[in-house]
Amino acid sequence: MAKELINNPPVLRKLQAELDAVVGGARLADESDIPSLPYLQAVAKETLRLHPTGPLVVRRSLERATVAGYDVPAGATVFVNVWAIGRDAAWWPEPTAFRPERFVSGGGGGGTADVRGQHFHLLPFGSGRRICPGASLAMLVVQAALAAMVQCFEWSPVGGAPVDMEEGPGLTLPRKRPLVCTVSPRIQPLPAAASASLT
Repeated sequence: MAKELINNPPVLRKLQAELDAVVGGARLADESDIPSLPYLQAVAKETLRLHPTGPLVVRRSLERATVAGYDVPAGATVFVNVWAIGRDAAWWPEPTAFRPERFVSGGGGGGTADVRGQHFHLLPFGSGRRICPGASLAMLVVQAALAAMVQCFEWSPVGGAPVDMEEGPGLTLPRKRPLVCTVSPRIQPLPAAASASLT
């Protein structure tokens, strides 16, 4: 998520402004703040749309079916390409652009789409009975960690060049090259950490 934010400074500034307005600088953001941070949620959804942790979901058909004109025999192994679904131009205007606004009401494209398998154009955790059982916890932890990273630090690419987002080979779409960036403090970490430990 941070990589896309570093490459899109206006999105990063908008997220920082939301965190400053809702949380402020006197304490660290935590899980209880997430419902009040719709743009943070949109950033997480947009990142999962473009960079799902698992690009393929594997299922076995229980009975014969016809899907989009294709016959799927009973017992066939079916690979659902989650990566391609998230970049389908029929659902997502400018499918390769990082635009979290599409997940804010009235933003077009995603609107109220949820990542928990109810909307078949966004399936980073799968769907149905075999959906990832940790999806809700993963979203909570990832969004809280992202909020803390953006709240506490300024992020910028080394030398001003954009961060290379090319994906390498593997089942979990690892980055092809390591993330190299400059990080500097944005808020005084000691008062925020002390405040968080006192509550």
